[in-house]
Amino acid sequence: MSSAAASSSCGIETRRVRRWAIHPRSVGWARDELRAALADWELTEIEDRAVLILSELVTNAVRHARVPGGHIDTSFCRGTGGVRLAVDDADERHPEARPQSEAGGRGLALIEALSDRWGVRTRRGVGKSVWAVVTVSGGRWL
Repeated sequence: MSSAAASSSCGIETRRVRRWAIHPRSVGWARDELRAALADWELTEIEDRAVLILSELVTNAVRHARVPGGHIDTSFCRGTGGVRLAVDDADERHPEARPQSEAGGRGLALIEALSDRWGVRTRRGVGKSVWAVVTVSGGRWL
């Protein structure tokens, strides 16, 4: 699946975007924001999977996107039967799976297992956006 197909637009009322400092505390704050969005959108069925995926995406950005003056942006887009999560940062390097025997090498495998699909796209200007789609049972992302 190409990243363009998964980046369908959604209206302002169905999108939440936040900017975070590159700091470990941002992981918990982003999780809280996602939980609130999923509750508002009546998508609590996917909360556990979506929150774990977001935790991995934001943690990866905090650990690896150390760009002076940088920040992390999260966006949550409600779609038909699910949500598209995206974490943007100014680091040009795309995530690569590491052997799971290494400490911390399980994040991308978790994202692969828990999401309907995920990917990376280069942002206009600088950096990248790592995204994942999570749908309710029987749902699909349009």
